[in-house]
Amino acid sequence: MDFWTLLLIALGLTMDCFAVSLAEGVSLRELRMRHALLVGITFGFMHALMPTIGWFAGLGMRPYIQAFDHWIAFVLLTFVGGKMIFESVWRPEASKRRNTQELVILLTLAWATSIDALAVGLSFSFLRLQIVLPVILIGLVAFCVSLLGLYAGKRLGPRFERYAGLVGGSLLIGIGLRVLLEHTFGTS
Repeated sequence: MDFWTLLLIALGLTMDCFAVSLAEGVSLRELRMRHALLVGITFGFMHALMPTIGWFAGLGMRPYIQAFDHWIAFVLLTFVGGKMIFESVWRPEASKRRNTQELVILLTLAWATSIDALAVGLSFSFLRLQIVLPVILIGLVAFCVSLLGLYAGKRLGPRFERYAGLVGGSLLIGIGLRVLLEHTFGTS
């Protein structure tokens, strides 16, 4: 998988981080660099950890599902993308109940927004991709997107929060479709 596809996957996975950070930025009276870095590092770490766990879990299952692994990757990416779109369109109020001021809440949000990355890591394992570059890229993108979301939320307000899930979900569905077509029809 090329770098640009991995970058698109990372961007798609981190749109939840962006939405949470955007909502947090809107709600903060004062945004301090220390808090912004804590949010970014926590989200980045969890987004790097989860695909690693998924990738290792997939190693044990790989021999049993080789013939249809591309279908599993397609279904997982489409499910995650569809869930993101659904929640951004039909449950936009869910993002408004978030608060990263408390460490327990921050860790819970980081875990909840990165659970999708577990499924992507599983897909990477089924597709026999090396995990190091994707994990580093996903973690760095999550860090940067979280910082961007905090500062954008502070400046722009809640106007764009809903669209982050739409964009991220659409990216993941498109990449899932690309994986399916490449493995089914042998195209690149």
